[in-house]
Amino acid sequence: MQYVNLGKSGLKVSRLILGCMTYGSAQGWMIPDEEECFKQLKYAYDRGINTFDTANVYSFGQSEIILGKFLKKYNIPRESVVIMTKTYHPDNRDNKADMKAPSGWTNLSADESQQRIFASVKNSLERLQLDYVDVIQCHRFDKDTPIEETMHALHDVVQSGLVRYIGMSSCWAWQFQILQQYALHNKLTPFISMQNQHNAMYREEEREMMPTLEYFGVGSIPWGPLAAGLLCRPYAEPVQSIRGVLREKSNQGAQETDKEIIDAVEVIAKRKGVTMAQIALAWSLHNKYVCAPIIGINSTERLDDLIKALDVQLSGEEIKSIEQGYLPQSIKGHT
Repeated sequence: MQYVNLGKSGLKVSRLILGCMTYGSAQGWMIPDEEECFKQLKYAYDRGINTFDTANVYSFGQSEIILGKFLKKYNIPRESVVIMTKTYHPDNRDNKADMKAPSGWTNLSADESQQRIFASVKNSLERLQLDYVDVIQCHRFDKDTPIEETMHALHDVVQSGLVRYIGMSSCWAWQFQILQQYALHNKLTPFISMQNQHNAMYREEEREMMPTLEYFGVGSIPWGPLAAGLLCRPYAEPVQSIRGVLREKSNQGAQETDKEIIDAVEVIAKRKGVTMAQIALAWSLHNKYVCAPIIGINSTERLDDLIKALDVQLSGEEIKSIEQGYLPQSIKGHT
């Protein structure tokens, strides 16, 4: 496994970050069985992945609970892992392992207020059974809470020792810029990471967000590097996964404009004798803006396949063949 600094901070993260969104729920594309989750987490840890990304809203808290139990079950040294979670959505006080929203839970009650940030960190630490998290990330930009309140609250949780670093997730570049600039101007804790959607089929973040991150020395840790599996199979091949079917039903599946990109990935994969997933992930790893992409798995075999992407080399011509068919598109993930 390779390791890199997260942005210009001193925090070392594995070049592949394991996303834990799939753990905890009985929903079709997730894994409700704790022992299977433990198996996958341990397998990843044993292969050098030291960074795990979760959120208070994933399976309404069950993802954090499972990750915390895993760390305890295998006596994982705290300093050997980087635990990242998120704040914004309200917490599920019942901690039930289902995807039905708890009573009174609505997106309208999501915010980045001081009250929410401190309560969210406290509740996440309880579920994770930890004394601190390495990175707390704002899941979304809060247009209703003053940025002064949000940034001071994030600074205060770092000063309290409950959090080591702060990060941001899917938002507009101008929103990130005003938050980061406020923190720097007022000598508060700045963001060290941005979790944004980015893959060969969706590159809109390269226009403004990623150059902004480069300017501030903030690490990009993109989610969806495989486009929910769309880059892992030929364009004409029927969708296999439940999550993929759900994406197509919501008009988020592969479009005709994506065909040239997917075909290029397929051609390169066949030429090199590797999987399309390895080529798609290798493309992300070759991108100058990307620090460490976040991957999701449903089996240890899947993880083995993705780790091999670290050894895949792409030539300039191969990268060009993947990128040349890209067309501008509407913003996704945070509108």
